[in-house]
Amino acid sequence: MNTPAAAGGKPVRESFLPFALPMIDQDDIRSVTETLKGDVLSMGSAVSRFEEAFASYTGSKYAVAVSSGAAGLHIALMAGGIGPQEEVIAPPLTHPASTNCILYQKAVPIFTDVSPSTMTLDPDQVQARLTERTRAMIITHYGGFPCQLDRLMEIARKRDLLVIEDATRSLGALYRGKMTGRYGHMGVFSFSGTQGVTTGEGGMVVTDDGETARWLAMFRDGGMVRDRERLTKYPGPWHREMQDLGYNYRMTEMQAALGLSQLKKAGLFLKRRAEIAGKYTRAFQQLEQLVTPQPVDGAEPSWDLYPLRLRPGTLAGRREVFEAIQKENIGLDVMYLPVHLQPYYLWIGHPDVCTITDSLCPAAEEIYENLICLPIYPAMTDRDVEDVITAVCRVISHFARQ
Repeated sequence: MNTPAAAGGKPVRESFLPFALPMIDQDDIRSVTETLKGDVLSMGSAVSRFEEAFASYTGSKYAVAVSSGAAGLHIALMAGGIGPQEEVIAPPLTHPASTNCILYQKAVPIFTDVSPSTMTLDPDQVQARLTERTRAMIITHYGGFPCQLDRLMEIARKRDLLVIEDATRSLGALYRGKMTGRYGHMGVFSFSGTQGVTTGEGGMVVTDDGETARWLAMFRDGGMVRDRERLTKYPGPWHREMQDLGYNYRMTEMQAALGLSQLKKAGLFLKRRAEIAGKYTRAFQQLEQLVTPQPVDGAEPSWDLYPLRLRPGTLAGRREVFEAIQKENIGLDVMYLPVHLQPYYLWIGHPDVCTITDSLCPAAEEIYENLICLPIYPAMTDRDVEDVITAVCRVISHFARQ
C-alpha cells in the first residue's frame, strides 16, 4: 500500500488531479450569459460596476479594470512616471510579468533577494540595493504571502520611492489587518484562471489618488481622453482626444460580469484555501524532510500557492520527488524560476540585472532549487486534499535518505 507508483505500486488516484482549476458555478455562467444579451460587449457599464465593487471590497477609493495583471503593472509604472534608466527594486521569485513592465519603460530592474524563511522581499537586502538612481519598488506578495510591509514602506518613505504592490496572487491577504494592495501608491491584482477570483484573464489597479486613477484609465484606453472637462477643445459630443501614448488594455463586459459574480464568493474561496493549507501544514510538519510555508508575523495569506520546500540533503532529488508525485496522479508545479535566471534577462547582460559568475540572489536561487508547489484551490474536495497528502507522504518516505 505504501509503495509509490514510481516504484511499481498503485497510484493514489485513478484520475488526474489538476494543479489548478477555477471554481465556476451556475451564477457565474448566468451572469456572463446575461451580458451577452446586451448591446455593449466591450468596456461598458458592467466594467464600471466591477470597478466600484472591487474598490469597495479592497477599501480603495478608485479601481481601474485592465486586461491582465501584467497590463496593470505596466500602466502603474507609467502612471508613476518611471522612465529610461531609472532603477526599480524588484524580487526575483516571481513571474516574469512582474518585472517585464520595468523593461517596457526602459527602466532597470534591480533584483533584490528574498528572506530565506518567508520567500518574500527582504527589507535588509532592499536597503543594500538602493542607489541614487532608485525611483521605485515593486513589492510582490509571493503566492499570497504578504511581505514585511511596515519595514518596506518605511524604507520607501525615507527615500520618497514610488511603491507598487504586486498583489496579483494575494487578493484578500491581510497584513496587520489591512489588505495587501492597499499599502503602496498603487496595488495590482490579477484575475487569470488560477487566481483567487477569475475573469479568465483580467486585472485591476487600485489607488486612493484621483489623479493617478485618471492617468491609469487613460493609459489602459490607448491614451484617449473622453471626459469633456479634460479635453483641449470641444467641437461636439463625438470628440475624443489622444493625450498620451497608451495601450489597449481594456476589460470586456463578459469578463467584468464574471468578476462581479466571483467577487461575491471571494470570502468563501479564501476560507477554503486556508482550510486546505491548514491540513497540508499539519500533515507535512511531521516530516523532517519538508519545510512548510512560514508567513511573516502579522500576515494572513491568501494561499494562492502552497509552496513546499524539500530540505537539502534529505531526499534523492527534487526531480525524482516531483515526477513520483505526478505518477500518483497529482498535478504540481514549481513557481518560479528566479526571473534573473530567465534566458532573456541573462542575454540583457546588464550587471545590475544579471551576473554570469556569482549568485545575484542566492536565497531565491536556493529556494527555487528545493521547491515544489501543491494544488490548492476551492474546487478541491476533502478527498482530493487527502489524496495529495497521501501521495506526498508516500513519496517522501520512499525517497528519504537514511
